[in-house]
Amino acid sequence: MRLSRLLLMFCAAFGLASPVLADDGYDLWLRYRPLSGTALAQAEAHASAVVTGEQPSATLAAAVGELRRGLGGLLGHPIGSNEANGAILIGTPRSLPTLAQLRLPLGNLGSEGYLIRSVTLAGRPVTVIAANDDRGLLYGSFALLRLFQTGASLDRLDIVSAPKLMLRVLDHWDNLDGHIERGYAGNSLWDWWKLPNYKDPRYTDYARANASIGINGAVLNNVNAVAASLTPDYIAKTKALADVFRPWGIKVYLSARFTAPMEIGGLKTADPLDPAVAAWWKAKADEIYSAIPDFGGFLVKANSEGQPGPQDYGRTHADGANVLADAVRPHGGIVMYRAFVYAAQDSHTVDRTKQAYESFKPLDGKFAQNVIVQVKNGPLDFQPREPVSPLIGAMPKTPLMLEVQITKEYLGQATHAAYLGPLFEEILRWDTFAKGRGTTVAKVLEGERISGIAGVANIGNDRDWSGSTFNQADWYAFGRLAWDPEASSQRIAEDWAAMTFTPDPAFVKPVVAMMMASREAAVNYMTPLGLTHIMATGHHYGPGPWVKDLARAEWNPVHYHQADAIGIGVDRTVSGTDAIHQYAPQIAKQLANPKTTPDNLILWFHHIPWDYRMKSGRTLWDELALHYQAGVDQVVAMQRQWQALKPFVDQERYEKTEAFLAIQLHEAEWWRDACLAYFQTFAKRPLPAGVPAPAHPLSYYEALQYPYAPGH
Repeated sequence: MRLSRLLLMFCAAFGLASPVLADDGYDLWLRYRPLSGTALAQAEAHASAVVTGEQPSATLAAAVGELRRGLGGLLGHPIGSNEANGAILIGTPRSLPTLAQLRLPLGNLGSEGYLIRSVTLAGRPVTVIAANDDRGLLYGSFALLRLFQTGASLDRLDIVSAPKLMLRVLDHWDNLDGHIERGYAGNSLWDWWKLPNYKDPRYTDYARANASIGINGAVLNNVNAVAASLTPDYIAKTKALADVFRPWGIKVYLSARFTAPMEIGGLKTADPLDPAVAAWWKAKADEIYSAIPDFGGFLVKANSEGQPGPQDYGRTHADGANVLADAVRPHGGIVMYRAFVYAAQDSHTVDRTKQAYESFKPLDGKFAQNVIVQVKNGPLDFQPREPVSPLIGAMPKTPLMLEVQITKEYLGQATHAAYLGPLFEEILRWDTFAKGRGTTVAKVLEGERISGIAGVANIGNDRDWSGSTFNQADWYAFGRLAWDPEASSQRIAEDWAAMTFTPDPAFVKPVVAMMMASREAAVNYMTPLGLTHIMATGHHYGPGPWVKDLARAEWNPVHYHQADAIGIGVDRTVSGTDAIHQYAPQIAKQLANPKTTPDNLILWFHHIPWDYRMKSGRTLWDELALHYQAGVDQVVAMQRQWQALKPFVDQERYEKTEAFLAIQLHEAEWWRDACLAYFQTFAKRPLPAGVPAPAHPLSYYEALQYPYAPGH
């Protein structure tokens, strides 16, 4: 019997709290630590053995192996493979003919859905995991393990689940030298130098973690791509990763450099309408698919932030996407073409938030059938809060996929606890009115001919994968919401907390309350009331609302708050940039008036006088200052909540989180003091009661420099 099981039995016998064993975070939410009490008794009754057909595929073998690994850890002993009371039967009607007699309703599950059901077979109670395809069995296995881990009832199970989105993809902004753009958890997980000959076992654990939450794709290299990624040497390295990921249901994709035909192909042009360019892309696709038959396709960033693209040749984004789409179509591949674009030239009158819509809306219906346009959740750039991009729901003839950022470039990076589940849920529940009231972003995505969502990964080679324990929850929430965009971020947090720490309600309830409030806390101490993009430039670490001397107007934070003696905020109504009219009429009407605009977006859409009376009855200046203070107070509350949970958490993860919360409090106070010191130079009003004066003069904050901040 394992030592951990003996410890649990000893503690139970003498009424002691269960021992908290050491944990460095590597196992994520797949810890499979021994159960106790009722959860253990229930598990023992339902998991005496795992039974499947003979000669399973690599994917079914992975599913069965995970069940035995997980149940062995949870029960504290190895799991058998013979049919018995409480056995788990796993298979498709083809691989396990015994299931055929049950006449299970698998017709609507597709190739990735699964069914978990309690049945009686040959007089024995068994739990069945069934699917049409082995990928569904893999996802069903992880779903059943989640029930065991969280202490859910296992009696009379009848679960039917299928993903609502086809493409559930992580975008890794990883460079070939190991650096990660906007990465805060170490260097790249991919050791390109040692590939393809050495396949780090960690690649398998990465794939397991993704499969456990339904992620089925990974873009391996940065959207700011280099052409070398498409050379034979790197195709071989990509193949090695694809071979590791394949049993876990994960396809690999590559970001394609638009000028690769010139840089590695020897052509004199990359014009997408040049026949030689089209032929080069077709030959390159044939080469890749020869090595990786299930290669997913290309991700493309073009004519944005200095990247080359079709507009360099007077062509449209549809022209640029379609030449690559034609190349991968014979192989079943797709092209994910990013809509994150803005004009190459500077303009002091342009509103950058309008440019994706202006660039892509006129091209609706002109993209090839295997192109999906990838749209950032907001019209700007992954801010702590943005309105949803008006492009979502505005291109009925073109499939769109949502892009969100899991790595927290603008939300405290590695050290701030800011659970992103509520942010993702807020986006997915936004009503676009594309087909009338109730057409949420989730509904728009689910209704696309090719449906999908992409998340910019927060994964690096840090031992805990994401730079902090609580950043793991963002990866987890993305996967669960990608599977079901209408799921509850709070319920997801409850599952994550139970699996990552303990299912004890005395821990789960308060830690989830802390998590659910944490993103709003960050918004309050960074960018309250619809303020946006006031971070320091380049690294985006810390506040920089005073920056105004960069080469292009739209790079300067002052461009995004426009504070003056009258007030603060950007007028995006008809009297300003008129960005509101990119939205459906029902939304535009609401946003046209400050009184009907939600307070949490008011400064995004309106330039508001300092003495304007907010819905609370307070002036805008007082409201702004009190929101900054509320953010600081919320971090203090999070510290207290975490300290009260110390008995439930191992020392290593407890102390790391405690230290990070101390950093977060210091930086929340820095944000509050620096921003209020700066905005007070325009407002020229006293701070309201309860908000302390900044600790330093404005010049102190303006002088701070961080040239080596991570994630550049």
